[in-house]
Amino acid sequence: MTDELVTREDRAVDAPDPEIVRRNTAVIWVLIVAAFVVILNETVMGVAIPHLMEDLGITAVAAQWLTTAFLLTMSVVIPVTGFLLRRFHTRPIFLSAMSLFVGGTLIAALAPGFEVLLVARVVQASGTAIMLPLLITTVMQLEPPATRGRRMGSISVVIAVAPAIGPTMSGLILSVLPWRFMFVFVLPIAATVLVLGWRLMRNVTEPSDAPLDVLSVVLAALGFGGLVLGLSRIGEAGEGGASTSAYGALAVGVAVLGLFVWRQIVLQRIDDALLDLRTFKVPTFAVSIVMFVILMMSLFGMIILLPLFMQGVLGLSVLQSGLLLLPGGLLMGLCAPAVGRAVDRIGPRPLLIPGAALVAGVLWTLSFLLSEATPWWALLACHVALSAGLALMFTPLFAASLGSLPPHLYAYGSATVSTIQQVAGAAGTALFVSTMAAVAASQEAAGAAEAAAQATGIRAAYLIAAILASGAVVAACFIQRPVDSPGPEHAGH
Repeated sequence: MTDELVTREDRAVDAPDPEIVRRNTAVIWVLIVAAFVVILNETVMGVAIPHLMEDLGITAVAAQWLTTAFLLTMSVVIPVTGFLLRRFHTRPIFLSAMSLFVGGTLIAALAPGFEVLLVARVVQASGTAIMLPLLITTVMQLEPPATRGRRMGSISVVIAVAPAIGPTMSGLILSVLPWRFMFVFVLPIAATVLVLGWRLMRNVTEPSDAPLDVLSVVLAALGFGGLVLGLSRIGEAGEGGASTSAYGALAVGVAVLGLFVWRQIVLQRIDDALLDLRTFKVPTFAVSIVMFVILMMSLFGMIILLPLFMQGVLGLSVLQSGLLLLPGGLLMGLCAPAVGRAVDRIGPRPLLIPGAALVAGVLWTLSFLLSEATPWWALLACHVALSAGLALMFTPLFAASLGSLPPHLYAYGSATVSTIQQVAGAAGTALFVSTMAAVAASQEAAGAAEAAAQATGIRAAYLIAAILASGAVVAACFIQRPVDSPGPEHAGH
């Protein structure tokens, strides 16, 4: 199977058919636009919590479940996408995923109460979970290695910019309209993408008779679900501290995840694994995953902690804090194409090292800079610099991690990267918010004012982020440039 894929890919590179190139380009761009729309929706709910509590008459804990349930569904569905991408054609997978997202958005826009809105978020997440692995796998299979970096630059826009501008968009909408319009505005865009996909999407991959191990699906759902649930509940806990149920869910998730890993190691010997872990035998992929964890934790820390500081310490409005975050998000999008072209020319390491150093430098600065007297322009400068560092890292990491794998592991690699992003995002939220809350509570108990205590707590959270990011600088030195085609390096995998 692998030899056939390699031969087919080599033929496409040696003698590209213009019609096939146009078809592949159209398919990739439909997937990029679709992924951007669905991932943008992932972070729009955070600033809407107060509005939902008032309009729906629910508690803060219940309102947080609209985000937690979304992340939980993503963490359960994503590990199964490796099987789906091997078993089915591209077109039906895309249409199913986008239809789920459009249906969930419609239900949310019409939701009469909290329960229906929660169901809508779960339906949305089911489609979102499939879209990103589908995009990454399709790009790896269709794009020639020589131009893969610039395509990964487009994917970086999806991964980095969409979550960053989500809160800004929702802040703008909520400043003048009810919460329901967050979904009303997205619905026609998502429906248009679905229609375009129905017209332009083609089957560009060859499905195989991949088996489905039901026990692995159950273990993945319980393991990743418990892990994300526990981390999310810890992150939501605030000053009161995490509940016993949060740590219980976390413990169950870790234990079941261990069983899941053992099950995959057994099944991959006969190529029946739900998530083939032989991807981690490739050193560049393994190091890239470590860096992805640090990267996503830094990104979510930026998305969560800076608005808390702006609103809780400096007294800025939701709209003002959202606008301050917008330039950095736009910068990541503008830098992505240039970074992608640079990856194709010079490889990932010359970009990753300065990018990781810049991220670590900004986080160290924030861990000492933040106080009640910090001017807004200093936050804007730090956020823009941090966004530039993240932009230098996302595209090279995608190109290096997945480009280092043999073609038959692309689907598993993309599912692994997407799963790690969800878990790392939840872990970053839990670590930073719980650290901030604990330090702030101790400061208030010692007599500090509320705003000063919160600033101290956020500085402590950024200090942890800075230490983690410093590790990413070291890890970046071990990233190798992927080979242009499967050769002796892949023979032992």
